[in-house]
Amino acid sequence: MEADIVAAANELVPLIRAHQKHAEQLRRQPAEVAEALAAAGLLQMYLPKSMGGPEYPPLTAFRAIEALSRADGSTGWCAMIASSLSAFMAWMPVELGPLFAGVPPDFRGAGSVRAMGRARPVEGGWQVSGQWDFASGLHHARWLNCTCVVMHGDAPRLSPAGTPVTRTMWVPASAATILDTWSVVGLRATGSHDFAVYDVFVPAAHSYSLAEPPRDPATLYHPRMLLISLWTATAANALGIARGAIDAFVDLAGRVSSTMSTALLRDRPLVQTRVAEAAAIVQAARAYVCTAVGRAWDAVGNGIEDPAPMVADARLAIVHAMHEAVRAVDLVFHAAGTNAVYSRNPLERYFRDVHVSVQHAAGLPGQYEIAGKVLLGLRPTDPGW
Repeated sequence: MEADIVAAANELVPLIRAHQKHAEQLRRQPAEVAEALAAAGLLQMYLPKSMGGPEYPPLTAFRAIEALSRADGSTGWCAMIASSLSAFMAWMPVELGPLFAGVPPDFRGAGSVRAMGRARPVEGGWQVSGQWDFASGLHHARWLNCTCVVMHGDAPRLSPAGTPVTRTMWVPASAATILDTWSVVGLRATGSHDFAVYDVFVPAAHSYSLAEPPRDPATLYHPRMLLISLWTATAANALGIARGAIDAFVDLAGRVSSTMSTALLRDRPLVQTRVAEAAAIVQAARAYVCTAVGRAWDAVGNGIEDPAPMVADARLAIVHAMHEAVRAVDLVFHAAGTNAVYSRNPLERYFRDVHVSVQHAAGLPGQYEIAGKVLLGLRPTDPGW
């Protein structure tokens, strides 16, 4: 069954490539592609089994998202974000599964983990208003993940530590207003616009807090595993883009020369060196992710008393892979010379996409710092450690 989802991703490659230009113009996934992703189950790979979902382990989702991203970075990104959000259903009452996902399940989420809204307690639930950004896949979503600061009168409610209390609301996509903000350099076809909701009532049961334990005890949602699970998929997007860039470069190198020489790019020693370097970089980074995430999965799943070394290694492998993906793309982009700057060559899009992909929180330099603390025998205070 796990192999089937990877095969399904590969089967969609011709459709994805056929709609690439249109998707870039739309700045979102065309309906045909979005519906195909949903039908294949690629927007809900982390949905709990208790709600009828597949609950794939992170390395299975990794391979599926890598395949999509190799064809098109934006498509892989949308599958990554939607599948990551489906994991948060593990914090919801299982009896609400048919409401959120349907029967058979077809969960389609978008939204933000940033606390950019305000939630006021009212009878039976919450009154929610706010504006959130980076809502990838917004146009084909049915439910929006809206993280809010909980209000007490006109001020935020404070925790015992003196920090604002936050809670996340699931709001129907039909209740939101899409704001046309997604004019960007890369990942253009993700439709990551802002959205706003105004005084929307959210039943109490339709909200959750990651500060509370998940209702589903599966390894995928364990506090020590959650960010690894989500960000393994993010690394897959970056590495898939890098593999796609290498594919595009190999094709280009077999067809073009330059204004300075009539020799094909592929016949030049420097070009041969750069493509080999890029391939080695991607394969090494990929192997590190697969090994480290697999070890963390086994450690957490088997209840090892202190999995911190394995958790740190997995988190380090993820951020390392994202930056190595950028390095590999840069190598082949510059090896292509001025050929690479034309939008008619796919390499140009892969270059733009990977430089946006690495801006994700999983790729922030601070992730190195936190992993370094563990390596030095210190205990990070960040969530998930």
